[in-house]
Amino acid sequence: MLLIVIAFLGGVLTILSPCILPVVPFVFARADRPFVTGRLPLLAGLALTFSAVTGIGIAGLNGAVQLSHYGRWLSLALFAVFGASLLFPAISERLSRPLADVGNRFNSFSHAHGTRFQIGSALLLGAATGLLWAPCAGPILGLILTGASLHGATWQTAAALTAYACGAAGSLAVVSGLGKRALDTLKRSLGLGERVRRAMGGLVLLSVAAIASGFDTRALALVPSTSTAGIESRLVGLLGSGSRSGSGSRAVASVTNGNIDGSGARIRTHIRRISARVPSALPVEGRQAPLDGAQAWLNSPPLTGDALHGKVVVVNFWTYSCINCLRTLPYLKTWSDRYRNDGLVVVGVHTPEFAFEHDPSNVKRAVVDLGVRYPVAIDNDYRIWRAFDNQYWPAFYIVDAQGRIRYHHFGEGGYAEAEKVIQQLLAQSGVSTPSRDLPPIQGAGAQAAADTANVASGETYVGYQQARGFASPEDVRPDDVASYSVPPQLRLNSWAFGGRWIVGSEAAVLGDAHGRIAYRFHARDLHLVLGPGANGKPVRFRVTIDGAPPDDSHGADVAPDGSGTVTSARLYQLVRQHDDVRDRTFTIEFLDPGVQAFSFTFG
Repeated sequence: MLLIVIAFLGGVLTILSPCILPVVPFVFARADRPFVTGRLPLLAGLALTFSAVTGIGIAGLNGAVQLSHYGRWLSLALFAVFGASLLFPAISERLSRPLADVGNRFNSFSHAHGTRFQIGSALLLGAATGLLWAPCAGPILGLILTGASLHGATWQTAAALTAYACGAAGSLAVVSGLGKRALDTLKRSLGLGERVRRAMGGLVLLSVAAIASGFDTRALALVPSTSTAGIESRLVGLLGSGSRSGSGSRAVASVTNGNIDGSGARIRTHIRRISARVPSALPVEGRQAPLDGAQAWLNSPPLTGDALHGKVVVVNFWTYSCINCLRTLPYLKTWSDRYRNDGLVVVGVHTPEFAFEHDPSNVKRAVVDLGVRYPVAIDNDYRIWRAFDNQYWPAFYIVDAQGRIRYHHFGEGGYAEAEKVIQQLLAQSGVSTPSRDLPPIQGAGAQAAADTANVASGETYVGYQQARGFASPEDVRPDDVASYSVPPQLRLNSWAFGGRWIVGSEAAVLGDAHGRIAYRFHARDLHLVLGPGANGKPVRFRVTIDGAPPDDSHGADVAPDGSGTVTSARLYQLVRQHDDVRDRTFTIEFLDPGVQAFSFTFG
């Protein structure tokens, strides 16, 4: 029930986001209609259509993307007729005749056909609006979509999606009500009803033209977004705090920065510094779930409850291309080395997000390259993930010698508190760790801690299902070869393709050599998850910053002259600035075709 309430509040918050702007003209154009027969059905149609189309996407039905694509164009055509009927009385009169064209359903005189027709007309308008609405995916919508991705489409998912859509519709109802008051005032005081009606028709037609040309997407990329993520994260925190149980595996909530994709890839959840203070008496949060669901084990034979009895255990959920997960590794590796002889066992549970992370050979290579020597369970089927009811990358749970979960942490940070918990639980098991000055833990390359004070850019997915800030003049053509161009100027946190690309739900694949991706960012570090072509052939690339070689600002995977090679599917650190951090334009040009680009992250 709490999830449904939070989902509704998340929908309400969408009114503060520029993503709602494209549908406002269509709602505002009906502001002069009665609420029950004119505006309420429109908002109901919007909510129901959004819930239905999103639900189809969650279920992974074939053709969901095409349904959304063609439905969008049908909706635009219907709105064009609607706007024209508002703007031109002659068109409205002709469309209102019996046996008229389908546009008759959307003219301004639909009330002459009876209450039922008025309601049906408004409902269809709302359905069309729902096909045009693509809300920004904040933490709360991501919570719903992640849960569906991991646990399947359920009635709880459907109810939460509907609650989210109803919350957004409620916000729009307020806007519509204010619009009606403004219209009534104009009519009473100035007699401008006809002019206002025509102005609304013109606004609808302009909105149709903007959406059809893709101008709305490019314009929104330039509009600074009012961030509601902090409010949403606190709301989701209520859900997490309400899911504690005295026994069994721990249930947690999920927060995400993106949507699910049609391939079923898991959504990465990045939460920074959600710390739990260490109380003097650690609570018992439940029993450790079994670790017997792994497909394979690295660095160890399969670990059972008997093998871990009497040990203090740290269970870490991670995936090897996740930058937040990589930055936790120096601490996990150090804890394993420091306390192994005292009875500590660190277990990494590798639960993949992208398709290439399901390949055990890729995971094995990454474990070696990253210097991970403690046991790693390959959890491709999410069995251990579900047994813990986990929802986060990264996350770790600390288990005492009796097999009870005593502490958890989601995201980066909280390392000092966690190490104190380890020492406390080891002492309770009869092993005293001598007090000594411990050297600070530091990572190198991509494993180094982020410069959080200077990070003004967030994770950005390249696949169309989760892409935000796309600024190429051309519309994305899902799953098809298309040519794209980089505009002369990019605003902060906008990005663009150059060349011929096939943009899929999870990643974009370069069709020809010398394709580019440009990104205007603000952070010390820039990373990009890349993979070679389907044949595994390496792909050469060249990086520039503000049009010049990176020199001292090159990342660990780039030479000072900007050259580098994609040899395997993983995260590549391409920029690490050593001077003042400011807005910069990053460009990567691929000298060979076939590269796969997944997501940008920053630090």
